[in-house]
Amino acid sequence: MLLDYADCASQYANAYQINQAIQEKRLYRIERGIYATTPHVSELAIIQKKYPKAIFTMDSAFYYHGLTTDIPDLYHIATPAKSARLRDKRIRQVFVNDSIFTLGQVEQVHEGTPIRIYNKERMLIELLRYKDKLPYDYYKEILRHYRAIIDQLDIEQVQEYAAIFPKSDILWKRLDEEVF
Repeated sequence: MLLDYADCASQYANAYQINQAIQEKRLYRIERGIYATTPHVSELAIIQKKYPKAIFTMDSAFYYHGLTTDIPDLYHIATPAKSARLRDKRIRQVFVNDSIFTLGQVEQVHEGTPIRIYNKERMLIELLRYKDKLPYDYYKEILRHYRAIIDQLDIEQVQEYAAIFPKSDILWKRLDEEVF
């Protein structure tokens, strides 16, 4: 179980007792401000605990949804546009306009860790929005996986998202030509 410093302070009362628990191996310091009741914790769980408002997106979301076999080098997370820049070398931060930040957010369990992630429908829109910035082979692989699961997607939701996002005319064109 992961704890932040506030959780530890409420459970152990003060810094001295937290340090005693660490020395007695009842508590483990994983990294600054993150503690665990077990010595080994997945990095994904650490990232989710450290940045609880962040939502996994782009390469990370494509991988966690099973749309690609490429394991991302960094954790791609979305934060609101006015958020502070995160100084974590494990993360690639994407700033998202507040009006669309939570659109399509779901909770999913990946390897035993509950994470906040955008749903497949939102990620299809993101794929089409960033088509020109993604490597061609990577884009085609994900698109091929989307075509294979098209009957499992909520098409109305995809259309709703396409209408909300900027440059919706381009999104509609790409949806018609490449996906449907």
